[in-house]
Amino acid sequence: MKQKRKQIMNINLTKRDMDVMNILWDSEEPKTAALIVKAKPELTMNTVQAVLRKLLKNNLIEVADIVYSGTVLTRSYKAMVTQEEFLLFKMTSEYQSLSKKVSKVSILSALLDTEEDPVQVKQDIEEIEELIKNYGKKTS
Repeated sequence: MKQKRKQIMNINLTKRDMDVMNILWDSEEPKTAALIVKAKPELTMNTVQAVLRKLLKNNLIEVADIVYSGTVLTRSYKAMVTQEEFLLFKMTSEYQSLSKKVSKVSILSALLDTEEDPVQVKQDIEEIEELIKNYGKKTS
């Protein structure tokens, strides 16, 4: 897991890269390049193919299968990390670069302040308390 985290933290994805990743994350089935273009027509086939090569190289996606697209065999792709894993890795990377300026407590407080539903805030606090309790047991 730490190896995957380091790898993700060192990857800078463009908007187009994220467009393709979001299509793969939102799909329950692997997608071919043609299906990705169909899902987001402002992407060209050349762009999608270049992005897929980059994502493959960085181990964010994998070839799921070789399938027919019409009469031609083509690769279908799926994400190797979940959207949540990716976002958490990127957020923690950002935090590490700012950790001398902003504390974990300040970030947590700011995140709780963004929630407008008091019931949800209470539930979040209970979950955080449980997490802290379990984390304390793990480190003892």
